Amino acid sequence: MGRGAVQMLLLLGLLHWGPGGEGRKSWRRRGQQQQQQQQQPAAARERSEAAGQPVESFPLDFTAVEGNMDSFMAQIKSLAQSLYPCSAQNLHQELRLHMLLNSSVTCNDGSPAGYYLKESKGSRRWLLFLEGGWYCFNRENCNTRYETMRRLMSSKEWPTTRTGTGILSSQPEENPHWWNANMVFIPYCSSDVWSGASARIEKNEFVFMGALIIQEVVKELVGKGLGNAKVLLLAGSSAGGTGVLLNVDRVAEQLEEMGYPGIQVRGLADSGWFLDNKQYRRTDCIDTITCAPTEAIRRGIRYWNGLVPERCKMQFKEGEEWNCFFGYKIYPTLRCPVFIVQWLFDEAQLTVDNVHLTGQPVQEGQWLYIQNLGRELRNTLKDVTASFAPACLSHEIITRNHWTDIQVKGTSLPRALHCWDRSLHDSNKNGKAPLKGCPVHLIDSCPWPHCNPSCPTIRDQYTGQEMNVIQFLMHMGFDVQKMAQQQGLEPSKLLGMLSSGS
Repeated sequence: MGRGAVQMLLLLGLLHWGPGGEGRKSWRRRGQQQQQQQQQPAAARERSEAAGQPVESFPLDFTAVEGNMDSFMAQIKSLAQSLYPCSAQNLHQELRLHMLLNSSVTCNDGSPAGYYLKESKGSRRWLLFLEGGWYCFNRENCNTRYETMRRLMSSKEWPTTRTGTGILSSQPEENPHWWNANMVFIPYCSSDVWSGASARIEKNEFVFMGALIIQEVVKELVGKGLGNAKVLLLAGSSAGGTGVLLNVDRVAEQLEEMGYPGIQVRGLADSGWFLDNKQYRRTDCIDTITCAPTEAIRRGIRYWNGLVPERCKMQFKEGEEWNCFFGYKIYPTLRCPVFIVQWLFDEAQLTVDNVHLTGQPVQEGQWLYIQNLGRELRNTLKDVTASFAPACLSHEIITRNHWTDIQVKGTSLPRALHCWDRSLHDSNKNGKAPLKGCPVHLIDSCPWPHCNPSCPTIRDQYTGQEMNVIQFLMHMGFDVQKMAQQQGLEPSKLLGMLSSGS
């Protein structure tokens, strides 16, 4: 082994924050163990793996190198490829489709449900991701959904492989802290916000089995290595994010009942923290887009035979279980720790609230409604232990390639998740004592959409031109003079604050 490789391994030892409770002081002993393991004959290592003994991996603390992360990650990747040329291909390995062995658990149309898996033999961390994609709540709009979005109701045309992106990526540059975990992507084909538990009654009827699909996937994965896991992170975006809130405790209970109480089950809910607020303009409940969130879920939960966690169900009267689909109502009842990621100005929330930003300047009433939405959402997150809420107009983030770019108060989302991981490991399961300089409660305080300069790029709907925050706000009809007057500021001062994200 070359001198440079040894130096890099020592650097990894310095950065080690292992799952066994020993901090940086233990790096020498662990570093020696790692070198001894690497000096073992390859045949001995293979025998160990064949015997089912997991080879431990660990998350890294990148605090010391955050200023030059890209360069550092490139060096790690290069080192991995030079030391283990055979396994270098695994950094690019795609997730492969597995249909459920239990053929009675299906998509809406009766085709088999399934999941995509990329195993990481050395890791005891598992990430299960629930896909999003709205829902339907009666036969008529489910028929329409089947005609226009069949992929979300049937597995018949699913590809055999998928490439993981964002938090599902195997590239350390794109996914600094979870790149070497076992990755599972569960496609959404139940249209029920992952809550359904209905069996097929008539041949031509749709079935809704979202909750059952998750249970069946977990059951199968136990035989593929999940039984040896230390941490299972149930993540999801949009409807999948709400699905995390509805299912995370159930997954923990399922694993406990199967004889695996030591697996730490956690949740990561992205863009699934919706409000049951009043719409900007009330419309008749015709489809998913026009129907008020409360009414759509009220109808849906009956149509899907939807399940909600028992602890949340007990908080409400019979027939009022729909309340558990709203994050701020179910969160206080959850036992598992959950990290909430939510744009303060979520596009899906604005859509169901009938605020349609079509490229025309918004009316003053709409503008006030949008600002108030940000305030309301911010208030619902104030008692959430771990959260990341940028003041941006967007929807979904954790599987986007640019998810590392978004920051709140100078901290990126991957960094905040890593801090949360450490706080859960080092203090207690509630994570109420975050480490100094490692924040887990990050909520933007600026009051306008895209007042955070790290927000995703917005383009003019007609010209395709990129817009900065000032151009965007003026495009929406933002009155600089009036707003400056309300804030007691000079217009130029206000524009400067907007540009810097103050």
